[in-house]
Amino acid sequence: MQKPGFLSWSILMGLVLASLVLHFTPKPASAPIATGPHSYAPAVNRAAPAVVNIYTSKTVRQRSHPLMNQPFFKRFFERAPIPKSRMQNSLGSGVIIDTTGLIITNNHVIDGADEILVALQDGRTVNALVLGKDSETDIALLKIELQEVPVISFAQNPQMHVGDVTLAIGNPFGVGQSVSMGIVSATGRNQLGISTYEDFIQTDAAVNPGNSGGALVNAMGELVGINTAIYTKSGGNQGIGFAIPLNHALKVVNDLLTYGQVVRGWLGLETQELTQQLKQVFGLPEQLTGQVVVGVAFNGPAQLAGLQNGDIVTHFNGEEAGKGTATMRQIADLLPGDKIKLGVIRQGQFMEFNATLGQRQIKPQ
Repeated sequence: MQKPGFLSWSILMGLVLASLVLHFTPKPASAPIATGPHSYAPAVNRAAPAVVNIYTSKTVRQRSHPLMNQPFFKRFFERAPIPKSRMQNSLGSGVIIDTTGLIITNNHVIDGADEILVALQDGRTVNALVLGKDSETDIALLKIELQEVPVISFAQNPQMHVGDVTLAIGNPFGVGQSVSMGIVSATGRNQLGISTYEDFIQTDAAVNPGNSGGALVNAMGELVGINTAIYTKSGGNQGIGFAIPLNHALKVVNDLLTYGQVVRGWLGLETQELTQQLKQVFGLPEQLTGQVVVGVAFNGPAQLAGLQNGDIVTHFNGEEAGKGTATMRQIADLLPGDKIKLGVIRQGQFMEFNATLGQRQIKPQ
């Protein structure tokens, strides 16, 4: 049997040795903890004054009742005449981008309006003039005559990434200016059928009817996009909203100010994506990307350059041809008269063609 003194001495030595081991054993590096601001109030205070509420009204002619022309029923309508027209009101949002009172909004917010009223956050209201609009990107440019208007700050680097914080500022359901927060869910969204040229930022920041034309800003309160549309089955927010990237919106604004319209390059090609099935038909490598030519405009730039139906366009100016919508935007961002080199596979042979872009005709507004 061990003596009590010996047992106490053993326990004490064990504790000392354990302390030494813990002290000299290297500690694993702890991963940094990502932290964000406790409040986005500074960002909101920076951006919100430049976001306006837009109220529009237009006169809508009523169709006459088909029985009004029948002699028997006509007398009843004469006793209680039906109005030949009515006023239709709608609402949206906009963003002041210049000290002269320039405002970006969506074309669908003001389309067909007889009167446009702009309400600022500070309580001032004023009628707005339409300087220009572009239905193909759903951008409109307004002008108000007011002194000392607040102006939003543009993001120095407007390129957004999935996971970036976003704040949506607008006038949802006409309740007044509101702010919602979320993140960028995706970028480069297209083929949604919202507009001709689509390259949307997708966000889960709550966007509802009335937010259209409002500001999508980053965590610093800088403008990164113009809220445009929502994906919904109920009419309200379901966590999927779309915004036009700032650089695309500003390109439209600059064209409207410079030319009075948006000037776009035109190649005169109709294409469809080169799918895996088509690659097998043509005997092409699986990793190849491109567009199959299915239509060539008569006397258009592509036909004059020598392109034909069935050609497979693989490169535009040395860059791989992406999806059809992305390629169409690449061409539209160029100007009439610009030269473009096309890499094409025809009957298994790679060829190059040089085309001079024409001008895309403007769709009726």
